[in-house]
Amino acid sequence: MVKLIAGLSGTGKTQQMLAEINETVEKEQGSLVCIELKTSLRYDLNYKVRLIEYQAYQLEGLESLKAFISGLHAGNFDITHLYLKSVHRLVGTDDPEVLADFCAWCESFGRENGISFTMTARLDPQTAPETLKKYI
Repeated sequence: MVKLIAGLSGTGKTQQMLAEINETVEKEQGSLVCIELKTSLRYDLNYKVRLIEYQAYQLEGLESLKAFISGLHAGNFDITHLYLKSVHRLVGTDDPEVLADFCAWCESFGRENGISFTMTARLDPQTAPETLKKYI
């Protein structure tokens, strides 16, 4: 499953994702991981959620993010949910087609490995392309 929380700046995407994380951590038995560019969520997340500061690994672009997620899974098969804050910043572009390709990859990867993805993106849901609307 891939869920994209889309909205323009200041629309509450992060708060919505935090509420979902803190609700999910009480229900799921597996590992939950949150990836963000920096660590602004450090004090808002439940201590059971693994927070990863993506920029600390000096990675850029879509392929690096896919490889990073694949490596996380290779190191921990217990991951049941991955959260990505500001995915457009992690992939390095606001291009909705690149984001749609990444969501499709996450859907396939998640289905094969039993991982759900929830991510936030600075994107107007009203003008999002059809390739992204199925994830919103």
